[in-house]
Amino acid sequence: MKPRTEKSLELFDILMDRGYPESFCYEVTLNLNTDWTAQRMIGYLSHYEKIPMEDVADEVLAILSHRNQIMQKKQREEVNARWNRYLMEGFGEDD
Repeated sequence: MKPRTEKSLELFDILMDRGYPESFCYEVTLNLNTDWTAQRMIGYLSHYEKIPMEDVADEVLAILSHRNQIMQKKQREEVNARWNRYLMEGFGEDD
């Protein structure tokens, strides 16, 4: 896994300040280890004072699922762009 980012470390501190166990905070930030994913969780937490750990874990899974959907969409767009380039230009061989 990637090392945790500054936002991920900020998320760790927020979770610790709210009284979640250190091992739980560590696992959450280990999985939300990019600025984008950590910021999404920080935004979610900002709407509530105290959330059950199960709800935080569910939100982690939702954020990761959304991130994976975005990554898959970008991969499909790249494949489609290559396919369109092939249709327009062929393999570069003269007939």
